[in-house]
Amino acid sequence: MRTSKFHRGLAGLAILISSAVATPAFAQEEEASPPVTISGSVGLVSDYRFRGVSQSDEGVAIQGGFTVSHESGFYAGTWGSNLAGWGTFGGPNLEVDLFAGYATTVGSAGIDVGVTWYMYPDGFDNTDFFEGYAKLKGTAGPVGLTAAVYYAPKQEALGNFSATPFSRGQKQDNLYLAGDAAIAIPDTPLTLTAHIGYSDGNPGLGPNGTSIAPTGKYWDYSFGAAVNVYGPLTLSVTYVDTDITRAESAYLLPNFQKFRNGGGGQIADSAIVFGVTAAF
Repeated sequence: MRTSKFHRGLAGLAILISSAVATPAFAQEEEASPPVTISGSVGLVSDYRFRGVSQSDEGVAIQGGFTVSHESGFYAGTWGSNLAGWGTFGGPNLEVDLFAGYATTVGSAGIDVGVTWYMYPDGFDNTDFFEGYAKLKGTAGPVGLTAAVYYAPKQEALGNFSATPFSRGQKQDNLYLAGDAAIAIPDTPLTLTAHIGYSDGNPGLGPNGTSIAPTGKYWDYSFGAAVNVYGPLTLSVTYVDTDITRAESAYLLPNFQKFRNGGGGQIADSAIVFGVTAAF
């Protein structure tokens, strides 16, 4: 879901260096990693796309967050972004996600389960919702692979409330299936990525005119590249698209469209998204 990747800092390395200076070589013992680590990132993107659909009216978004991880595998954190157009719910038009989960390894596979609470500070209360997730991570040669399932049980924020053919004021649930691949090109700072996702949820509009699954069922996909240019700084470019057609989404108008610069565009059309991120 509005998700971002965080990189661990150099706290463990600093501890080892300090130990080496303070202790004679023959008495050195390898220091254990700290039980709690904090990692995070801050970045700028040319368009905030959530499952293929623009949440910033195809405009620039500032995003960032942090994660606190314990050596046991439990973690918690937050992530946020500004919103515009389709993605707004009143107030300052901000999204703040709170998440918590548990990550471990079984053999060579990584397992990550948790829950995310999507909230919109000072916005409409009936747009906040929660979603659980489970991820399975592994490798196939040089390629890192992730399969994920996201499920949000029936909630008011996901219901059919606006004037569409499907609206009866009922609550709805939402299922999202995703697959991701990443490959780091040897001897270069370049990483190539690919993503595909499938949404099955509310075919109408929620209580304030938006939905996390426009048209109910659709596919989204992306292909991208990221390059580490200096230290924690990474530049990225990503092609993003969905299979939502103008005819399929016509009943969602005027909500489901671009408003800035004269408006009228389809916010689920293909786009090239540029980003710059600094991790810590």
